Amino acid sequence: MLALAIFVVTLVLVIWQPKYLGIGWSALAGAAVAFATGIVDWGDIVVVWHIVWDATFTFVALIIISLILDEAGIFAWAALHIARWGNGRGRLLFPLIILLGAVISAFFANDGAALLLTPIVLAILVRLEFSTSAALAFIIATGFVADSASLPLVISNLVNIVSANFFHVSFSRYALVMLPVDLVSVLATLVVVGLYFRRTVPRLYAVGIIESPATAIHDHHVFRATPPVLVVLLIALFVTARWNIPFSFVMGIAALALMAVAGRWFAFGKQPVLSVTGVLRNAPWQIVLFSVGMYVVVYGLGNAWLTDSAAQLLVWLSHQGNFIATIGSGFAAAILASVMNNLPSTLIGALAVHHANIHPLTEQLMLYANVIGNDLGPKFTPIGSLATLLWLHVLAGKGYRISWGQYMKIGIVITPPVLLLTLVALALWLPFLSGSTS
Repeated sequence: MLALAIFVVTLVLVIWQPKYLGIGWSALAGAAVAFATGIVDWGDIVVVWHIVWDATFTFVALIIISLILDEAGIFAWAALHIARWGNGRGRLLFPLIILLGAVISAFFANDGAALLLTPIVLAILVRLEFSTSAALAFIIATGFVADSASLPLVISNLVNIVSANFFHVSFSRYALVMLPVDLVSVLATLVVVGLYFRRTVPRLYAVGIIESPATAIHDHHVFRATPPVLVVLLIALFVTARWNIPFSFVMGIAALALMAVAGRWFAFGKQPVLSVTGVLRNAPWQIVLFSVGMYVVVYGLGNAWLTDSAAQLLVWLSHQGNFIATIGSGFAAAILASVMNNLPSTLIGALAVHHANIHPLTEQLMLYANVIGNDLGPKFTPIGSLATLLWLHVLAGKGYRISWGQYMKIGIVITPPVLLLTLVALALWLPFLSGSTS
């Protein structure tokens, strides 16, 4: 009960985000209380740090890359191209925006897609003078696809990185399993979200008032450097997988390369267009404290009773056959994420799968189902993921306030079918893949 009480208070502080604490110090305060009361010890803290350090610094490097590209105008450039490709037809623009969000989420993580693309989409909607209901459709679609399309690569979500590191899944193996599954998730998102908002998306819009995409580019050096840097980054992630080189090391080099271009470090006499110092200042350093603090609190909760309870559920599900085990464990992870937040839920799910001692194929299915549940499950409630909380905060700052009731009314309708179809795709694909490669 003490471990549960500490977790609840810590989660309340993280959601509340007191001005002088922030998410990082709030989580670290909870960890300090857990340590002081004996819920966790130094050994547990070392274990947690070993689990989260690579994922955390990989995420920070990703956000630094995303912020540089955003400051350079690359995301706005892409969004303006999408608006022009819509050719004045709202029902073509809607799926194009979703696909743009899916691409950004895959390469720049769900947080990057939700936090960086959303303000750009809002600016375009204002320019097109869309109604409030029409704007809401695009806003929700952007926020939803940021998570539903964050499956394909290890770097697409902090959840993926933690899970891949915990189970020693290589970058290439993860992509081989999850790329086809992600395609199903994106397609399901297009269909489900499209059907939900079919009556609110405008039929036509004035394409002529959209600015030229070229006007969005603020730093042409970064613009030209981005494609080769990203191509080399992806190749490096696949190639270095065989040597178990930490993801954060590869991502950190890519971030440094773009910082060097943006800061004109080797172009003597040329003044930079972007402020690299400003980008570093705005990087989510609090996420480092949050990852360590929140995971320590949850690790203590797991030690108390939650991990054993979750493991017992997984063992029972494993006896129902692989299909039921996949669907059941995925939905269990989603429900836990929606009430606990997906980052701590991921750790509980991973520990439970590890402790369940089940058949290797079933364990693999549950491992990836845990990832899917924690990637998509947060869309049930606003507290399901840190990205959603920050996304709602950004929207409020732009004058678009979405109440928790309004959010859950939409999330509870559109999340289950997308989650179900994605888990079914996993249940069919992974056994086929394992059989073909065995």
